[in-house]
Amino acid sequence: MQQIVKHFTDNDLYTFTCMYYIVQSYPRAEVEYTFFDRNKTVYPDGFDALLREQVDMMKNVVITDEEIEFMQQKCYYLPKWFIDVFLRGFRFNPAEVDISMDKDNHLHVSVKGKWYSAIIWEMPILSCVSELMHILNGDTKIYDEQTEREYIRKKSEEIFSSSLVIGDMGTRRRFSFEHQKVVLEEMSRVYKEKQWSGIFTGTSNVWFAMKLGLNPLGTMSHQIISFEENCSSVFEVNHSVMEKWAEVYNGDLGIYLYDCFGDNVFFNNFSKKMAMLFSGLRVDSGNEEEQIDKIVAKYKELGVNPLTKQVIFSNGLNIKRAIEINNYAKGKIIPSFGVGTFLTCDLTSGGGVIKPMNIVVKLTRSRITESREWHDCVKLSCDKGKTLGNEMKCKYLQSVIG
Repeated sequence: MQQIVKHFTDNDLYTFTCMYYIVQSYPRAEVEYTFFDRNKTVYPDGFDALLREQVDMMKNVVITDEEIEFMQQKCYYLPKWFIDVFLRGFRFNPAEVDISMDKDNHLHVSVKGKWYSAIIWEMPILSCVSELMHILNGDTKIYDEQTEREYIRKKSEEIFSSSLVIGDMGTRRRFSFEHQKVVLEEMSRVYKEKQWSGIFTGTSNVWFAMKLGLNPLGTMSHQIISFEENCSSVFEVNHSVMEKWAEVYNGDLGIYLYDCFGDNVFFNNFSKKMAMLFSGLRVDSGNEEEQIDKIVAKYKELGVNPLTKQVIFSNGLNIKRAIEINNYAKGKIIPSFGVGTFLTCDLTSGGGVIKPMNIVVKLTRSRITESREWHDCVKLSCDKGKTLGNEMKCKYLQSVIG
């Protein structure tokens, strides 16, 4: 099988921003990640061997001078030594990844190692699983590039004429590397054709941002907060992360992802200092209108004008839903959107028979150093279907926080 992930920065920006945070804050931490298939997909025989082949091929993927130069120009918040020394010397370690299938052909993948190293596997594993399945399902045989380009053009015109401020976050569950390229090429082309009411903010994929002249997007992921819960109490975890994140980035990358342990835990401990220091919040679960109301009320309670704060919505959105949220948010906050699967795995080829996967890789265990004990890491989302991790710990924390 041809290698799927060939480029070091064919990855989301938050992988590298979180990696630097880890190097600065928890350089000796060790973790374990677990693959979850929310659809409980039955995989074809031999799928584990094909995925193993893809993982093993990544040992030869290294960052190039072109990628280093791009990141130094665009990712100004990352120090030069981290990009030019640490990332230049970094190597994927396939031994960190364990892959198997059970008797029912359900896929099991785990990643275990130093946190700063293991973190880089999330996106390659997800994009490889997704693309491999589309190949084995025969979806690539009915894929028609010209048809998809026309479809993306129409979708882009709808997006940019609807006053949406929007970026691509679709690497993890894309149809293929080539299709993500097609999507971003057409969106860029349409956006440049005339003045639109909407804004195309860029892509979370660093490689495509470099190759297509786009802005790389991203700040943090849930794993930062999930890890910290084992260092701070669940009630203090968000404040602790915000302090450490602000210390590492000196005020840059100020969009905070707040729902790892539900919204009440966050809002009950969201201080005016952090409200002023961080430029905004990301909504990744729950009902968006309700979250907007809570965000606005909290900012006002703290004496902060919510119209000065950006809120990014990223919870499995399509364009119709994004427009509804945008209309509701007007005059309340500064709304913007990160859209993933609806851009990179929403296809018209085959009359809609090509279906996206519903897969994630999440942090499930951690320890601060190699000499400390292991603890379970969990995520308690505002959406019940997104709650992941040790069931007993999830139930305990839910009982504690109500």
